[in-house]
Amino acid sequence: MRRDLMDILVCPVTKSALTLEVTSEENGEVITGTLTSEEGRVYPIEDGIPNLLPPDLREAIDGVPASEDAS
Repeated sequence: MRRDLMDILVCPVTKSALTLEVTSEENGEVITGTLTSEEGRVYPIEDGIPNLLPPDLREAIDGVPASEDAS
């Protein structure tokens, strides 16, 4: 994910700003990390792709509780 996407990305639930936490980065692009809303919703970034599916829908699809998703 390119860092300049932070200028346009917002929480899909509340439209609030997101905070980026980078776990790994290559050639200036975020490979893994998290995006966190002002309300505490966490959205993972995996293989350079931010998953902005709301946490409750991610849980329904993946079967992983939203509280465990960021680990």
